[in-house]
Amino acid sequence: MQKRSLAELLTGAVVLLVAGGFLVYAVTGSGRSLTGGPGINLTARFDRIDGLGAGADVRLAGVKVGQVVAQRIDPETFLAVLTLRVDAGLRLPSDTSAEIQSESLLGGKYVALVPGGSERMLAAGGEITITQSAVSLESLLGRFIFSVTEINQNRGGEQATPGAAPAPAPR
Repeated sequence: MQKRSLAELLTGAVVLLVAGGFLVYAVTGSGRSLTGGPGINLTARFDRIDGLGAGADVRLAGVKVGQVVAQRIDPETFLAVLTLRVDAGLRLPSDTSAEIQSESLLGGKYVALVPGGSERMLAAGGEITITQSAVSLESLLGRFIFSVTEINQNRGGEQATPGAAPAPAPR
């Protein structure tokens, strides 16, 4: 009986070690880190951040340079405030802009940074003031459908003007 419980204990320990190894491999292979890594925190305010959450990528020219570490609502302006951690070695001009973009139609979202041309640089704790919010696919689709139905209603309501020559008949 003693040998059996010792064997079960060792088997359980081996299983836990293997599971831990897979977890470490998955975290390091995904480009994410457990500690957040060295970097500077910047904030940016957006009207809407549809589908963007903590852990999302921050990219510059398509290259990952950081991640979103927090999100909250400003109770006075009702804007979404994102806290971004970007690589400490990256010197971003103060007129850098931040845009929320989609990876694909079905994919997730990320924050794209577009550097400006200012001589002044953003410091740790600085704010990116030029932002472009997420574009809602549902909203765009709704506007398109509304405009198409409005155009169709206007065409259907057109009447021939008096004295105008009739349109030629198709042959």
